[in-house]
Amino acid sequence: MRREEIEAKVNEILATGFEIDRALLKPDAYLANDLGLDSLDGVDLVVAIERKFGCRIDEAEARSMRTIEDIYSYIEKRALNSAGDVRG
Repeated sequence: MRREEIEAKVNEILATGFEIDRALLKPDAYLANDLGLDSLDGVDLVVAIERKFGCRIDEAEARSMRTIEDIYSYIEKRALNSAGDVRG
């Protein structure tokens, strides 16, 4: 999966699932401080990402994701390390 596809899908989750203005969806945007997501939103976000990409995100990994870039990078890394583990 290409980086552009990952970004588009993650941004779609954030825009539609959490009603975040697409103009705010920049790689360096902090999930809590810039986008206003709280800990419950974080859990919902992880579940949505797991469903969309067909992967399982470890709790420690999920807690380390602070920015949108962290999410992109995590999914991209998973896609490269196990091509069959992340689906579109």
